[in-house]
This record gives sequence, structure tokens and C-alpha cells, in this order.
Amino acid sequence: MQNYSIRSSSGAYRVLCGAGSIRRLSSVIGRQRAVSGVFLLSSRTAWKHCGATLGGALGRERAGNTILFDDAETAKSLSTLDHLCRELHRAGADRGSLLVAVGGGVVGDVAGFVAASYLRGIRLIHVPTTLVAQIDSSIGGKTGVNLSEGKNLVGAFYPPIAVVTDPAFLGTLPDAQFRSGLFEVVKYGVIRDAELFRFLERNMPRILRRDRSVIEWITARCVRSKASIVSKDERESGLRQILNFGHTFGHALEAAGRYRRHLHGEAIGWGMIVATLLALATDRIGTTQATRIIRVVTAVGPLPEIDAGHPSEFLAFMRGDKKSRAGRIRWVLPRAVGHVNWGIELPDQLVIAAIREAPEASRLARA
Repeated sequence: MQNYSIRSSSGAYRVLCGAGSIRRLSSVIGRQRAVSGVFLLSSRTAWKHCGATLGGALGRERAGNTILFDDAETAKSLSTLDHLCRELHRAGADRGSLLVAVGGGVVGDVAGFVAASYLRGIRLIHVPTTLVAQIDSSIGGKTGVNLSEGKNLVGAFYPPIAVVTDPAFLGTLPDAQFRSGLFEVVKYGVIRDAELFRFLERNMPRILRRDRSVIEWITARCVRSKASIVSKDERESGLRQILNFGHTFGHALEAAGRYRRHLHGEAIGWGMIVATLLALATDRIGTTQATRIIRVVTAVGPLPEIDAGHPSEFLAFMRGDKKSRAGRIRWVLPRAVGHVNWGIELPDQLVIAAIREAPEASRLARA
């Protein structure tokens, strides 16, 4: 089992990562002072698969304070925040309470924002149950909900007191959700881990079969990268921006589809292809390296089609994204496998061309 320490403005917290780590959840809670009550926030889907395990790890008394909500991306909203805060109030949660977020990225983002907001802040532990949550969204303190104008436009930086990541939860994930998380794994390989990227190139069939030893290796590798990055730059003022590789276009694609057409990872897959084409068009990356990136993205699995015929709609969403500055879109572009540049501004016509070329680039990579 791996144990990673992450620095934050509120103090250091740990990520426990490895098989059987969920059995340590009770002791993690037990080390906290003056906990007046433990409340679990989860989704019906996650709780169906993980509830019995959590009950065994926490005991019947602690696991009894469970609030379930919809974990669809469309439910990641201010109305859900309002509903959950009211549920906590009715259940008697006070400033000594501790929230345990059990589920995927939506559960973690919403529960984190609830913890940051309710009574101006109560303690939080993440128990991520999807691949994207285990390697990415549960680490680093980002919380938030969506607006119709864009993804994660309302939220807060709010670090948890611990993250407990057990790969055993991944066994019940639907294939599409598992592949969605793998696109984020590819991201880590491109932005700073060439060894991980080479592993993906050589072992994708084993990864897609969910070979346990392989999944544990890549999960720990990604957690280590995320922990290192966010410890150095908690508020995304510099280095942490590299984690947005693929997200500039990806978030716009999600918003344009009203969060119904593409899973988060699928949208990021398209975003990485577009960013790689932009790097190629501006001579920031060579053809061989660009081809490697696009091939690994497409090897993860089929991406739902995008309508590249009206790219101006995507530009509007990108300009309204929290990563833009004064309406200027800022890109993270690869310069080689394992290295990226961030904060790059590009002409709209170049971006439009890359969006239009992305479906053909994906098709050629699969051929």
C-alpha cells in the first residue's frame, strides 16, 4: 500500500492507495478530534456496489448516516448543493461533523463543495470509486458544480483531511466509465511521465482487461504525479495548469452537449487530440511524437462522434471557461511525450481548423 502526503494551505493530508486500503478508513476517522457525527454522501449507483463494503469498514452506526443523490453530470448543480445542505441540516450535522464522499468525480466534486459551504466548512474524506476519481479528481482540493454556461464555474478549493483509494472498487465499473478514466491516465503520461506513456503503448490490452497488478501500478503512478503537482501549486497559479491538458476543448465539448453526450474522459480524449493537432500546427511537436499521442488516445476505445461543423459554439464555451483570461483561451500543448507548455494563446482560425481535423486524425490513428 502506498501512502502519499500532499501539502495544502490547510495543512498536509494523506492519500492511502492500494488493495485493502478501505479497511483503514475507520482508523483514519478515529484519529480525528471531536467528531460529533459521520455523514456519508454518495450516489445510488455507487452505494449499490460499495455500500456493503463501507458498512463493514465503518460499522453499522457510522454507515447509517447516509445521504444519496444523483451523480449524473446534469445533476452537478447549485440546486443539488442546496438539497444536500438541507438534508445535512435535517439530519443534525454540525461543525463537528465529518463528511465521507463515496463515489466518482461528480460525487466528490459536489460533496467537496458541500463540505466547503455547509456551516462555512466541515471536515471531508474522499473515498473515490471510479478510475477518474481515484487518480485525479479526489486529489488536490478542487470542488464545484456546473452552470449552463460552463463546467465547474462555481466552487472552491477545499482540501480533504484524507483520501482512501482502493482499486477493488474498480471491478464493478461499466466499461465506458473505466475507459473514461483511462483517458486521464493518458494525460498523465503526456504531461510528465514518459515511462507511464510507454507502458500504456505496450500494455493497453492488459489494461482494458483490468489486470489487477497493472491497474494498481498505473493508479499509484498517477496518484504520485498528481500529489507532486498539487503540493507545489495548490491554487493553479503555475505548474498545476499542466493538468488541464485536454480540458480546454474537453470542457467546452461537455458543455455544448449539455453534459449528456460525452463522459468526462471521452471529452478529454477529444481535447487531447485537438491540443496535439494545435501543437503540431505550431511546430511545438514533431509528427512522430504527435502520432504516438493520438494513437494511444484512440487505443483506449471508441470516442463518441463530435459535430465539428459549428466550431464557433465551442469557442464561446472556451472563452467563458474559468481557465481563460479576459476571454482569451489558454492552451496546454505537448512538445514531446512527458513534456508540455501551458498558458498558450492561439488564433481562433487555427483552433477551428484543429477541431475540424480531429475526427479524421482519430480515424487515421485507428486504421
